[in-house]
Amino acid sequence: MHYLPLIGIAIVVIGFVLRFNPLLVVTVAALATGLAAGFDLVAVVAALGKAFNDNRYVSMIWIVLPVIGLLERHGLQQRARTLIAGLKNATAGRLLLGYLVIRQITAALGLTSVAGHAQTVRPLVAPMAEAAAEQQIGDLDQVTREKVKSYAAATDNVGLFFGEDIFIAIASILLIKGTFETYGIELAPLQLSVWAIPTAIIAFLIHGTRLLLLDRKLRVSSSGCVERSRDTSAPISTSLDFARDERRGSGE
Repeated sequence: MHYLPLIGIAIVVIGFVLRFNPLLVVTVAALATGLAAGFDLVAVVAALGKAFNDNRYVSMIWIVLPVIGLLERHGLQQRARTLIAGLKNATAGRLLLGYLVIRQITAALGLTSVAGHAQTVRPLVAPMAEAAAEQQIGDLDQVTREKVKSYAAATDNVGLFFGEDIFIAIASILLIKGTFETYGIELAPLQLSVWAIPTAIIAFLIHGTRLLLLDRKLRVSSSGCVERSRDTSAPISTSLDFARDERRGSGE
């Protein structure tokens, strides 16, 4: 048996152990494997180019991440906060409710990668929700701030999860279709996606209600903090104060 083409595995292991550039290590391993298998250099490079061209759409989403990082570095979150600060009636719940509508509709149309935690929630939606909450109740403590962020992340999850099943070409619909076919049941993807609509509507109503209740919770917590601050700022009567009052009363 010819074991020489397995040299690529050794190159990958050694390269990762020595912490070389992963892209360089994988490229060298691929070239070494092809040459060891008896292919000429042109054929190996052609095979690498064809594989990259056939799968270029898989890695396209990663191109967006550096762009988002640059935008954040140049003040994207601050601009989002400023935008919300200019809206008088904006609240965290209403803002997230609007995002839920957009996320669920785009997911239902198959545009699942248009938004997401990395693309929109972290750089845009969460800062805007925080700014809306600050405009609503003032400065946020750390617990409240994290709660608003968690609601922003949950809104994206709910919108995507229950919206994408309406799209007929999504992987989950095709998986269900294939499972039914193994039992001899023929169903069109449209028949399955139609039944995802009631579930999506119910999910929207439930989570939308939670978002509107978020505004109420924020107002209640804010009023509670104000009451506690008033109580702590009030003068505290001590035993000396009571004794002083008694002496004054007896003197009179």
